[in-house]
Amino acid sequence: MAEVKVKKEKDVFDAAEVEKRIKDLCEQFPHGITDTVIQNDMPDLEPQQRAAAINKLLSLGQLDLLRNSSGLLYRLKDSQGAGKMKGSDNQEKLVYQIIEDAGNKGIWSRDIRFKSNLPLTEINKILKNLESKKLIKAVKSVAASKKKVYMLYNVQPDRSVTGGAWYSDQDFESEFVEVLNQQCFKFLQSKAEAARDSKQSPMVQRNSSFATSHEVWKYISELGISKVDLSMEDIETILNTLIYDGKVEMTVIAAKEGTVGSVDGHMKLFRGVNAIIAPTGLAKTPCGLCPVFHDCHDGGDISPSSCVYLSEWLDF
Repeated sequence: MAEVKVKKEKDVFDAAEVEKRIKDLCEQFPHGITDTVIQNDMPDLEPQQRAAAINKLLSLGQLDLLRNSSGLLYRLKDSQGAGKMKGSDNQEKLVYQIIEDAGNKGIWSRDIRFKSNLPLTEINKILKNLESKKLIKAVKSVAASKKKVYMLYNVQPDRSVTGGAWYSDQDFESEFVEVLNQQCFKFLQSKAEAARDSKQSPMVQRNSSFATSHEVWKYISELGISKVDLSMEDIETILNTLIYDGKVEMTVIAAKEGTVGSVDGHMKLFRGVNAIIAPTGLAKTPCGLCPVFHDCHDGGDISPSSCVYLSEWLDF
């Protein structure tokens, strides 16, 4: 009996069905999909039909075409972003997309050039155009004062870019930090004095002299000495500097979830302390703290005459 071969027909895909499936894949992978992802999902789909569906979605403005190290990338277009970029050419859309991906940390023009493969002159022209439309903004970074990073116009820059509450126009506000140091220490000292005046047992006095970072934050906020809104993290940064100065000590206790000032079931407590023995004058000089003090001598590689730390201290 002759063998009968049955030829299996390939699945026939409707164009609308292919387009919907591609958009569904983009929703599953918000960072974008490659041709390989589409091929794996619809292995029987003809390359011509796949290309036609992608081109139609691109022409309708429903997909973004990006490029990464592995090749072309298709991503579902944000409807709000699409409206903002209406009338822009593909190069401008690409630069806008790269800046959007950078988030609140921004991106340098050099990195935009690397990711877009566009000439620097063209990138500068596009950046100026996007700035004029108030779609993006340039922000000076405290990490590199001569360089600007670009981010979307309505995005609040990250603390690593602006320096947070301690910087104003890329300048460190040393006087403001010093005032906060003094006021935080003053609050903790008053807390300790009130505990001593209570005439209770030493252990009770010690425990009641502690304050949470939330209490210190509330005190500073009520003083109204800051023009910017300070967070709990900002106040803890100040308290940490007081710990390094030997003026404050910290302990960590267990706390109920939801307690103000607690993080992951723990709470930091701070108290002002007085040094048992005042440091001598020599210990405050650069020589008193120098780790290579014993290797320092006239005519040597390490010498008092060439010590920049000693020179700065004497000038002060």
